[in-house]
Amino acid sequence: MVSNRNICWVLIALIFIQACKENTTEVANVEPKAQKKSAAKLKTELTDKGFQIFEYVDEKTKDTVLMQEYYIAFLKSGPNRKQTKSEADSLQRLHMAHLSKMYELGYADISGPFGDDGDIKGITIYNTPNIEMADSLANADPMVKAGRLQIEIHPWWAAKGFGLR
Repeated sequence: MVSNRNICWVLIALIFIQACKENTTEVANVEPKAQKKSAAKLKTELTDKGFQIFEYVDEKTKDTVLMQEYYIAFLKSGPNRKQTKSEADSLQRLHMAHLSKMYELGYADISGPFGDDGDIKGITIYNTPNIEMADSLANADPMVKAGRLQIEIHPWWAAKGFGLR
């Protein structure tokens, strides 16, 4: 008799094999790594697209750092939080799909919930040329449209290309 545990191991093995096949295909189709854009080219591209930027020289490294204006959307408790569990679960799936789409399209760089149960439920950092576009994208979220969340947006400056650590 085949146990559930054995079935789980077989499924894990199949998933692993499939992932390896996909990874091998991807590696085989990879083109040589593109050269990093120069700061001047990046600056021109950003300003041509309407992004607000400025530069400064890091005193320690003497590197020129390019700063870009992003927009942080605080997702706060909305006025309509009385949905049934089924409705709330459906909205959550639609919310996650919306955030995934924003990331895939390059409009959102970071999204996530807060770990407490306060009024501010989470944030999304929008990578858009202006606050009006960020506000429009944030308000297109199904959770916001349903009133379960509401948006508060603030401009935020960050060094272009710096990651979290």
